[in-house]
Amino acid sequence: MLDPRIYRASLLPVLLALLVVAFALQDRPRPIGTTSAPDAFVGSIAGATLDDLAQKYPDRRPGSIGDEALARRVADSLRVALQPDDRRGASVVQLQRFRGRTIDGTRDLVNVIATRPGRPGPGIVIVAHRDAAGHGAKAELSGTAVLLQLAQIAGTGRLRRTITFVSTTGGSGGAAGARAVVARLPERPDAVIVLGDMASVDTMRPMVVAYSAGRGVAPMQLRRTLESAVRTEGGVDPGGPRAAVQWARQAFPLTVGEQGAFLEAGLPAVLVSATGERGPRADAAVSEGRLQSFGRAILRSIFALDNGPTIGGGPRPALQIARKALSSGAIRLLGGALLLPVLLVTIDGFARARRRREPVGRRLAWVLATVLPFLLVAVAAVVLAFVGLIDPAPHQAAPAGTLPPGSAGLAAAIALLLVFLLGWLLVRPLALRLAQVEDRPPQTGTGGAAAPAIATLLVLCLVALAIWVVNPFASVLLAPALHLWLFALTPDWRWPRVVRLLTVLVALVPFAAVAVVDAGALGYSLTDAAWQAVLLVAGGAIGPATWLLWCLVGGCAVCAGIVALHPSEGPVDRPPPGLPTGSVRGPGGYVGPGALGAVTSGSGARRR
Repeated sequence: MLDPRIYRASLLPVLLALLVVAFALQDRPRPIGTTSAPDAFVGSIAGATLDDLAQKYPDRRPGSIGDEALARRVADSLRVALQPDDRRGASVVQLQRFRGRTIDGTRDLVNVIATRPGRPGPGIVIVAHRDAAGHGAKAELSGTAVLLQLAQIAGTGRLRRTITFVSTTGGSGGAAGARAVVARLPERPDAVIVLGDMASVDTMRPMVVAYSAGRGVAPMQLRRTLESAVRTEGGVDPGGPRAAVQWARQAFPLTVGEQGAFLEAGLPAVLVSATGERGPRADAAVSEGRLQSFGRAILRSIFALDNGPTIGGGPRPALQIARKALSSGAIRLLGGALLLPVLLVTIDGFARARRRREPVGRRLAWVLATVLPFLLVAVAAVVLAFVGLIDPAPHQAAPAGTLPPGSAGLAAAIALLLVFLLGWLLVRPLALRLAQVEDRPPQTGTGGAAAPAIATLLVLCLVALAIWVVNPFASVLLAPALHLWLFALTPDWRWPRVVRLLTVLVALVPFAAVAVVDAGALGYSLTDAAWQAVLLVAGGAIGPATWLLWCLVGGCAVCAGIVALHPSEGPVDRPPPGLPTGSVRGPGGYVGPGALGAVTSGSGARRR
């Protein structure tokens, strides 16, 4: 089944791809600087505003009475702040009412959108959510306090670009307000700055977050501009993720910040927060000095973007390694090169199996039947959310501890487990019976011994190719499974069953590592991470195309385990029955001119 010559020859493009990647490292774009001092932002004024808001609106669950009252207060403050300067046109303050999914289910929500017109061209958007899951949550309200003072500064006419201030709700989990406001922005902005925790005493890095809920990350120049401002005004290192963490976060895009919704919509956005992406606790202590330093860092960034060149572009896959940047093109090249050897060997093995008339088609049905239980679980999660048994199910991941499973979640988890067992014990055997395929892989002597391995690798290669087109970071995670399973499943080599099975399991380590990295970055426990995965599928954050591909990967993993536990014995790459066998040059095995014996010509017969 396996031709090692093809595999060895196909490794050459991998070496070339590694060389290209090594030389594709580029200098990071420089941050945009400014000479304007952000002294107009006064921490004591923002602190007094924060104290007043926290005292009057301690309960701000999304869609609640407190959230609605605070929205009216913010709208009135923005009208007053932006009215003094009408030289470029009257400022507009709107209330956007909509229904969205929150941590309390589907609610009637309201956003506040205030636009101060400026010169023609892409503007700047400042966003802060005002709702909170816990009582008080003063640190979480600090972004709104900073937003209101920035609006007062913008009202004095010191900024030339159009600037939009947005107070959203639903930011405590699901980013419903951010998703709703995307369609209401006056035009495509040059930058979206999301204000998170601006005042906590305790900090957590990275303080500038550029991850998306979809593919790609924020433009590196925008991120570096905010990082430079935080470093200058706050005197702290905003930090940055390691290359492995960046790879994991882009292989499985997941974020709890509102910047994720803007990036998913194709807009350049970053989150700035003293406590990083996780956000502050409800009882987190705040500091007026911290509020001033982060407020001035945001104002410095606004001055830099206002006077600097247009950043342009939206989220794109990229990787920062030390002080260099690696583009998505180089990563895609590496992923394709890693896929090529296994793909060529599998195609060659498929062609050999077809010449031997092995039932590869039936074994493809065997693989697809093994995928059915996984598909049934995903469909069941969507159905349970549709009928309300899984509720709430926001469109985006929620912060840790915001949506615990609870008794309803435990019941839903049990139901999904029963669905999987039903699919495995009833639906899968029925599908195999209809396809007339035995579950246990045949041995060499019974015919078709290579078909299960070839079918499993063929489906996995096709899935890896589709994932490579969509997400090159995720396709590289499949490379160990492709290469290790190629050797573990081939019947040409006599490996012990334990070694084969361990090889299959080792190939799954990268996926487990990515899950641990994502969960650790967001503060999820193992239970929270599993429940969030269910909610993301049920709420539509993970679309059908995505979970279909990963269900196929799960089915292939199970099939690989089955083949490893029931390996065929002996060589399988032999000529079909009926063809002469033996040595190539021997009299009993030579196939060619004269192989049928001496044949006299007609003229010779007449001479005799």
